[in-house]
Amino acid sequence: MARIPDSHADILRKKSFAHVATVGADGTPQVTPVWVDYDGEYILINSAKGRKKDRNMRARPDVALSVLDPDNPYRYLGVQGKIAEITEEGGAAHIHKLSRKYGGRDYPLSPDEVRVIYKIRPTRVWTMG
Repeated sequence: MARIPDSHADILRKKSFAHVATVGADGTPQVTPVWVDYDGEYILINSAKGRKKDRNMRARPDVALSVLDPDNPYRYLGVQGKIAEITEEGGAAHIHKLSRKYGGRDYPLSPDEVRVIYKIRPTRVWTMG
């Protein structure tokens, strides 16, 4: 497993948007900006069950992320990785945590929305700046 270097781990703690790339059933790439979390080993993202990126990551666990430092767009982190775990457990609490980080309040969940956490294991990491 590749590691996020200490020199750039702060980017994941800031209000940085990650652009996550997944692959669709027909082989075409799909890129989505997402809120991001980091537990010191894995990169965590959250989505609603059934969305395109959810379907893509469940079927094809290889992903890539690009994360710009919001304070310096010439400093960034690039990651290729694999989905190590997909879980609904704690998904709602996690999206609230992310929403407070990025927007200062809980996420407006709809009653039928199921939130999912994707734990990404970095396999290749590169940095700039």
